[in-house]
Amino acid sequence: MAGLAACSRVEDGGGEGGPSTLERLREQGFVAVGLANEIPFGFIDDAGEPAGQSPAVAAAVFEELGVPEIQASPVAWDGLIPGLQANRFDVIAAGMFITPERCEQVAFSEPTATSPEAFLVEEGNPNDITHFTSFTENSDLRLAVLNGSVEQSYAEYFEVPEGQLELIPDQTTGYELLESGRVDAMSMLSVSHTYLLLDRGGPFEVTEAFFPEIDGREERGWGGLALRQEDTQLLEEINRVIAEFRESGRLLELGEEWGFTEADLPDDTTTAELCEG
Repeated sequence: MAGLAACSRVEDGGGEGGPSTLERLREQGFVAVGLANEIPFGFIDDAGEPAGQSPAVAAAVFEELGVPEIQASPVAWDGLIPGLQANRFDVIAAGMFITPERCEQVAFSEPTATSPEAFLVEEGNPNDITHFTSFTENSDLRLAVLNGSVEQSYAEYFEVPEGQLELIPDQTTGYELLESGRVDAMSMLSVSHTYLLLDRGGPFEVTEAFFPEIDGREERGWGGLALRQEDTQLLEEINRVIAEFRESGRLLELGEEWGFTEADLPDDTTTAELCEG
């Protein structure tokens, strides 16, 4: 079904008198997606196929829209939005959280999933790491975060010193830094750590999950598919199908294989609200 593609350039659709992006995708028979190799949100499996919750949602949505295949380009996390804007792919399927800053650069679908934050730490959690403030209180600790991620912004909000942060391009790099003792923890979503441990093993554990409190409000992040801002017609069609999947229970089915539960499904929060902040 889906295959791994090189980062080939795709032409933007929907110009005056030309086919829309959706028409182009239907004609070519596949949609190019970008992902960042983060288990279980979006990654390339051992068979070279795109896998995870976000690619599963993308594949099902586009199949419903008459595009039978997805082809994936794995890139560093901070290369996802630039890659989309440069037409290297048409959709970001990486579980990217919808934030006001990102909404200025891309167009997000309605939310498809959420997950609380956690840290991957040495088994037994000898440094008692429970929150970003653990690093502000102990200057000897080092934290790995994805470059350009919400976790990086959380670390900055809680004033983790820059010298204690290790900016990483992907989840695997963070695991290797933790394994070698160069960092004391890696910050990602709880479900990401859980699946990484199932995949890689090791003498590590996942700390208790939490939603950070930002400016007096619990920061419950929501992920969705991301498109170029000019692809308004395609976005409308994607949102129509996502709404149908929510109603029918298909959205839950697509996430269950990857550890997502009913508690991780969208509530009444909309993308418009998330973009406003």
